[in-house]
Amino acid sequence: MTEAELYTLYKGVYLPTALHPPHSLKYYEEFSFRSDDIIIATYPKSGTTWMQEIVPLIMSGGDSASVESLPNWDRVPWLEESRACILKIDERPSPRMFSTHFKYDMMPPSFFEKKPKVIYVMRNPKDVFTSAFHYYGTTSFLVKPGPQSEFLRKFLDGKVMFGSWFDHIKGWLDADDKEHKMYISYEELIMDLKDSVARIAQFLEKPLEAEVVEKIAERCLFKNMKQNKMSNYSLVPLEFMDQTKSKFLRKGIAGDWKNQLTVAEAECFDAVYKDKMKDVKYKFVWD
Repeated sequence: MTEAELYTLYKGVYLPTALHPPHSLKYYEEFSFRSDDIIIATYPKSGTTWMQEIVPLIMSGGDSASVESLPNWDRVPWLEESRACILKIDERPSPRMFSTHFKYDMMPPSFFEKKPKVIYVMRNPKDVFTSAFHYYGTTSFLVKPGPQSEFLRKFLDGKVMFGSWFDHIKGWLDADDKEHKMYISYEELIMDLKDSVARIAQFLEKPLEAEVVEKIAERCLFKNMKQNKMSNYSLVPLEFMDQTKSKFLRKGIAGDWKNQLTVAEAECFDAVYKDKMKDVKYKFVWD
């Protein structure tokens, strides 16, 4: 099926219509944030699921029930998705935890008024592309990726769900109210998960004992998280996401793009990256 059949063009970016019907987008636009809300903001395939495991465990002081009692899409729901409308989010006690794949300039008015805490997770865009290439082929609500070279061109041009990676990351890096935002990368989580958990806990003003940090880090190792049926998307019906083609939690590594992209594709990617990111001062782990 084509983009026209599967996607809604919303504020200039493609959204899968099955997950983002008009009433859910209206709900999002009118949503009332609280100043103590916690937002996990990501471009898709950048570590959202990982952070949906880490943050609830931090906020619960390491209680495993926080990630075993609800699927991740309900425990830290995407506000722009249709599920959010039926979860009675307004009744949840503070601090509430949410996810979003929206660009900074797509956030609703209440977000800018209340200034909730935001954890923005970044990932090497070559690995984002690689993960997306496998993921798109498993779902019934996304346009099939087609040949890799074709999907690469779409990705670099921002003709994929949630638009351009470059626009997304630059918008959030340029965001105001830096004291309310934490920037962390997928690669940092891989390099030192314990330190990452400790830093996230500090940002969330949730001091934890060293043994609790260690317990959370162990729980959130990719191999362990992959076993959590509330996080590995095994509860999603096969007709919606066919994980016999590719697991949702696939490898959890950095640098898998080297196994995916040809030399010519990697060079093309590098050229576009260099041009699009030339004015960005942030020092990325993968540079």
